[in-house]
Amino acid sequence: MSSVAVLTQESFNEHRNGLLPEQTAGAGPAAGEEEDALPTYKDAFPPLPEKAASPEGTQETTNAWASKIRPLKSSVITQVFHVPLEERKYKDLNQFGEGDQAKVCVDIMHKTGAHLELSLAKDQGLSIMVSGKLDAVMKARKEIVSRLQTQASATVAIPKEHHRFVIGKNGEKLQELELKTATKIQIPRPDDPSNQIKISGTKEGLEKAKHEILLISAEQDKRAVERVNIDKVYHPFITGAYNKLVGEMMQETGARINVPPPSVNKTEIVITGEKEQVALAVAMIKKISEDKKKNATTIAVEVKKSQHKYVIGPKGNTLQEILDRTGVSVEIPPSDSSSETVILRGEPDRLGQALTEVYAKANSYTVSSVSAPSWLHRFIIGKKGQNLAKITQQMPKVHIEFTEGEDKITLEGPTKDVQMVQSQIEAIVTDLVSRMDYAEISVDPKFHRHLIGKGGVNINRIKELHKVTVRIPPDNEKSNLIRIEGDPQGVQEAKKELLELASRMENERTKDLIIEQRFHRAIIGQKGEKIKEVRDKFPEVIINFPDPAQKSDIVQLRGPRTEVEKCSKFMQKIVAEMVENSFSVSVPIFKQFHRNIIGKGGSNIKRYKETNTKIDLPAENSNSEMIVITGKKANCEAARNRILAIQKELVGVKHIQTNAFTDWSKCIVHVLMCLTVSRQTSQRSRYPFPPSFLRDLADEYGGVMVSFPRTGSQSEKVTLKGAKECVEAAKKRMLEIVEDLVTASPPEAPVQENGEANGEVKEPVDPNAPKKCDVIVLSGRKERCEAAVEALKALVPVTIEVEVPFELHRYIIGQKGSGIRKMMDEFEVNIQVPAPEQQSDKISITGLANHLERAKEGLLERVKELQAEQEDRALRSFKLTITVDPKYHPKIIGRKGAIITNIRTEHDVNIQFPEKNDENQDQITITGYEHKAIAARDAIQAIVDELEEMISEDITLDSRVHARIIGARGKGIRKIMDEFKVDLRFPQSGAADPNLVTVTGRPELVDEAIDHLLNLEEEYMADVVENEAKMAYMRPSGSSAAAMDEQRGPSKGFVVREAPWTTSTEKAPDMSSSEDFPSFGAPVPTKASPWGPKRF
Repeated sequence: MSSVAVLTQESFNEHRNGLLPEQTAGAGPAAGEEEDALPTYKDAFPPLPEKAASPEGTQETTNAWASKIRPLKSSVITQVFHVPLEERKYKDLNQFGEGDQAKVCVDIMHKTGAHLELSLAKDQGLSIMVSGKLDAVMKARKEIVSRLQTQASATVAIPKEHHRFVIGKNGEKLQELELKTATKIQIPRPDDPSNQIKISGTKEGLEKAKHEILLISAEQDKRAVERVNIDKVYHPFITGAYNKLVGEMMQETGARINVPPPSVNKTEIVITGEKEQVALAVAMIKKISEDKKKNATTIAVEVKKSQHKYVIGPKGNTLQEILDRTGVSVEIPPSDSSSETVILRGEPDRLGQALTEVYAKANSYTVSSVSAPSWLHRFIIGKKGQNLAKITQQMPKVHIEFTEGEDKITLEGPTKDVQMVQSQIEAIVTDLVSRMDYAEISVDPKFHRHLIGKGGVNINRIKELHKVTVRIPPDNEKSNLIRIEGDPQGVQEAKKELLELASRMENERTKDLIIEQRFHRAIIGQKGEKIKEVRDKFPEVIINFPDPAQKSDIVQLRGPRTEVEKCSKFMQKIVAEMVENSFSVSVPIFKQFHRNIIGKGGSNIKRYKETNTKIDLPAENSNSEMIVITGKKANCEAARNRILAIQKELVGVKHIQTNAFTDWSKCIVHVLMCLTVSRQTSQRSRYPFPPSFLRDLADEYGGVMVSFPRTGSQSEKVTLKGAKECVEAAKKRMLEIVEDLVTASPPEAPVQENGEANGEVKEPVDPNAPKKCDVIVLSGRKERCEAAVEALKALVPVTIEVEVPFELHRYIIGQKGSGIRKMMDEFEVNIQVPAPEQQSDKISITGLANHLERAKEGLLERVKELQAEQEDRALRSFKLTITVDPKYHPKIIGRKGAIITNIRTEHDVNIQFPEKNDENQDQITITGYEHKAIAARDAIQAIVDELEEMISEDITLDSRVHARIIGARGKGIRKIMDEFKVDLRFPQSGAADPNLVTVTGRPELVDEAIDHLLNLEEEYMADVVENEAKMAYMRPSGSSAAAMDEQRGPSKGFVVREAPWTTSTEKAPDMSSSEDFPSFGAPVPTKASPWGPKRF
C-alpha cells in the first residue's frame, strides 16, 4: 500500500515549535515532554482510504483530510434582489423584457461587468439575479437601486466635526457605505455651516445608512479634547529630555499630548483621545506641574551672549543633555534680547551639577581672529579650497570664517583646536606677506574689454609673462580699479604695461565716415589692393567697412587721434575725386546714327575720350537709344556737345536745345526728327520716321506697312498698305503728326551757335538770367507745351525745413537708420537730419511738391508719438521702496515665483528684490506708474501683515506616519497646506526629535490643521500597528534569524512519533535516495531483486 503525506501550514508551525531548544535540551522529564509534543505519523500523514475500507473508516479518513484542507471559494458570486411593485420605477407589464427597463439593465451590465437576469413574481414584484465578481455585483446592486427602484430621501444630523469620519480617507469610507447600503449620501462642504447629511435610496437602504452614520458619530462622541494652561517654564519637565517623559505618558494613557515647542510662546497643552484617557493624562500633567512648583528653585548666572549658542548646542541637544543628566531646565534668553542672564530651574541638590555643565559647555568653545589682509584671503584658501581643506581635515571642529573686505579671519571651535589652527594660519599669512605684493590702478571701465582682448588674449599674456594675477572688475560693478597681485617685481612690470596700454587707448579715437556704399568696392579695389595702400600709409589706423548685406554707408576709423584725422582727410579726398569722376549724363541719339558716332575703326569715339570721359553705347540688339557719358561734369558736357553736333550734321535739324531728357522732350525730339511730308515746310529735305514709331504704328493698326519715297526722289507720297479700316486710321494718325509739326509754337529763345544769335554779335549776358544749362525749350502746340511745362515744374524737387527737437533725432533715425528709411520710402522724399555736433533742431525734407505736405505731416505725427512715449516713459519710471524683513521674501515671491508674478502682471510694475551682496537686504524696489506702484506696494504690505500675524506651533506626530501624511511626491502635504492655508515643516533626518512637526499660519487655521493632523495620525497609526502585528508572525531576517538558528543548534529535520520504521524492521526513508524521494521528470532506477520485478 502506498500513501501520500500532506504537510499543512498549521502542522508545520507545530513541528517547528517542537524543535525549540528549551524543549530539546537534555534527557529525562524534559525529553519525555518533548516526545509527547511531537506529532504522530498518522496525524502528520493521514492514509488514503482503501477500496475495501469500512464506512466508519472512510468517515474517519475523510474527517482527517477535511480538517486539514480548506475548501476553495469561487470568485463569482450570485445575489438576488427583489423590488416590490409599489417601488418599481417602470410598471408597464405589457413591455416586460423590452422598453426602457431592458435598456437600463443592458447598460448596467456593460458598465459593471455583472450578469443580470430579470423575472416577474406573482405579486408583480421584480426579481433580479446578479452574477459576477463581488465588486461588480455590489456596483450593479447600487445601479439597480438607483435606476430601477423609486428613490426616497432622508436627512440625519450629526456634529459637523464628525463629517470627515463619515467620508474617511480619500472618501473610501463614504464609498464603502454607499455600496453597502445601495444609497447616495451627500455630505455638506466644509464651508457650509449645515450639519445635515442627505441620504437618497430605498427605504431599507435609508435605514441602514442612517444607522451606520449614527454609529460612526456615536463612536466619535466618546473622544475628547482638553486644553491645559501650564507655565512655559515647566514644559521641559512635562516633556522630559528628548520628549521621553511625554512619550511615556502617551503610551501609558493612550491619549495624544501636544506640548508647544520652546520657540513658541504658548502655555497651552492640548490632550486628545478617549475621555477617560484624556482625564488621566491631564491629571498626570497637573501633578508634575504642581510638584515642580513646590520643589524646584532657580539660580541666575551671567554667560556671555556669544557663548549662549554653545550652551544650547546644535538643535538644542546640549540643553536636552543637561536636562537628561541633572533634571534641571536651562532657560536661555531669546537671540534678539540683549540679556546675558541664564536661568537654571530644578531640584536644589541638582543645580550645582547643572551649573558646572553650563559653564563647561560655555567655555568649551572659543572665538579668535587672525590679522590677514583681505587680498591674501584667496591665497590662504587656495585653489578650490585646497589649503584650507588641509587644516579643516586635521581640526574638523574649528569653523574658519573669511569676511569680504575685512583684514581678519575669524576662528571658532574648541579652545585647543582653535589655538593650533591660529598658529598654522598665522604662519601662512607671514609667508605670503613676505613674498607677495599687490597694486591697484585706475582705468576707465570702457577700456577694460580692450585690456582683456579678444578671448582674453591680452590679459592672459600679461599674467603668464609676469607671473601675476590680474582682477578686472565685471561690467555690472562699474568700478575702475584693476588689482594686480603676485611677485613684487612682476606686479610692478605688469602695472607699467597695463598703464601704457590704458594710456594708448585713452589717446585712441573712433571716427565714422559717411561714404556711399557704391564707392566702397572702388575704395577697397581688386583683391583689396587700394585699401592696402591706405593702410600701409596709416598703419596705426584700423579701417572697418560695413558688411555689404547691411547696406550701410558708415566706414569706421580707429586709432591715435592725429593719425585718424589724417586718414579721414585722405579718404575724403579719394571719395571727392570719385564723386567728381562719377558724374554721368545720358544723350538720346537715334539708333541709326550710333555707327556714325563710333566712326570708322572707332576713330570718332577715341576722339571723344580725349575729354577724359567714359562713353557707353547700348548693345546692337538693344532698342535703347541712350548713350551714357561718365566723368567730370565739365568733361561730360563737352563730350555730349560733340556727340550732339554730329547728330545735327547728320539730321540737319538745328533746333535742339535741352539738357533734360524726359519723356516729353524725347517725344519732341522724335517728332522734330520725323519726315516732313507737308508742302508747307520750309525745308524740302525728306527723312524717314524712326523705326520704333513705324513698329508701334504697325502694331497699333493691324500690321499696316508704310513705304516712304526713295532718297533723291522728288515725290512727297507715302504709301500705306493694309486693311481699308486700318489704313484709314494710320493715315489719320500720320496727318495729325504732320499737322502738329506745322502748327508747332516757335521756340522761346533763338538757337545760339558759335557765339552768334541769328547771325548777330552775342550781347552781354545778364548775371541774374538763368544759365543755359538750366533752360529747357519746348516746341509743339501751345496747349500741349503748357501742359508739358506744368508737368516739368511738378517734377522739380523742393526742399522744406521742419522743426524737430534735437533730442528726438536719434529716435526718428531709428536703429541703423531703419526709421528714417521707412519714412523716405513711404512718402517718396529724401529726409536729411543734421549732424549731431550741429545740435540743430531743423530737419530738411526734399522731394516733389505734392509729396512734401504728406511727408511733413507724417514727420510731425512721429514727433508727437515720440513725445508721448517720452512722457509715458517718465511716468513709468516712478520708483517706490518698501522695507520688508528678508525672511518674508520667499513667501512674497511664492512657489516658482507665482505670487510676485501675479502682482507684477496685475499692477503692470517691475518689482526688484535685493541681490545677495546688497547692503540693504530689506529693501524691495517697485518701478512703474505712481498709482500702480502704490497699489503693488499695498498688495505686498498686505501679504507682509498677514505673515506677521501668523504663528508657529510644534506638535508631536509619530515619525512612522510622516510619509503617509506627506504623500506621493508631496501631494498629501500640499493638499493639507492648501486646504487649511498653513505651512508644514517636517523634521530632517538626524533631528533631535524626529516626531516634531511645525505648523505655521493664522492662529485659528493652525488649530484646525493640528486637529486634522492628529486625526490623520490616529487613523494611520491603526494601519501601522496592524502591519507591525503582521510582521511579528513573519520569520525574522538577517542576524536575528541566524541567532535563533544558533540557539536551536543543529536541526534534526522533521520528526514524528510512531512512524512505521520505528515499530518494524522496515528502514526509514533515505532523504538522499532518488528512489525513495524521486524528482519530477527524472527516471527512477529499478531495484534488482532475485525474485524478479515487483508486481502491483
